[in-house]
Amino acid sequence: MSDYHVRKYKDSDYEAVRTIFVDGMIELIPNATLSVLKNPRIHFLIICMFLVVLICSKSFLFSVLAIALLLAANWHFIKVEFHSYVNHSLRDDLLDIQKSYLENDDSCFWVAESNGVVMGMVGAQLRRNNDGEPKIELKRMSVKKCYRKGGVAKALCRTVLNFARQRGYNAVVLETSQSQYAAHRLYESMGFKKLYELPLPTYFGKLINFGIFFYRYDIQPGVK
Repeated sequence: MSDYHVRKYKDSDYEAVRTIFVDGMIELIPNATLSVLKNPRIHFLIICMFLVVLICSKSFLFSVLAIALLLAANWHFIKVEFHSYVNHSLRDDLLDIQKSYLENDDSCFWVAESNGVVMGMVGAQLRRNNDGEPKIELKRMSVKKCYRKGGVAKALCRTVLNFARQRGYNAVVLETSQSQYAAHRLYESMGFKKLYELPLPTYFGKLINFGIFFYRYDIQPGVK
């Protein structure tokens, strides 16, 4: 991989950043579909549907077709959920990145660049939960597929950790989905600890129990 560097976002990065985000999210759909099929609740639903159709129709073929239809519906609704999230994000903080991340001292946005090409991105924003503790949230981490496994994601992650440390915060938090296996490995290798898991807060997300993982990194004073 060519040498790269991490720098602050510029307005000229706008389209590249949004494209990286969209591509990164859409490519997660197959993983998300497979991860849902590992859920015992889905196993139970498939078995029940198969038996009900078999009893009612007395046809093994109809029962198999019913399961195929259920699996196709599962894929379709997961795809709808992902596209809905992408569209919401593009209209939310990624609509005006400068305003969302660069007009406040406690937020920032960076890109990894090599020879003028934006390879990846990450953002940091101040977050306050009900516990009242201010912390930095790592957001929008994504690296182009062709540049992965070269340390770019770790460099972007370290940038956020250093940003939080320099501003005196005690923790960095983030959210990621159950299907982002590479992200889980990355964050855990960087020292993040998984705190808890909640279902995606939509009707379909709760129905299939699609998990959102919450991670935290505790910053040790004086440790770089």
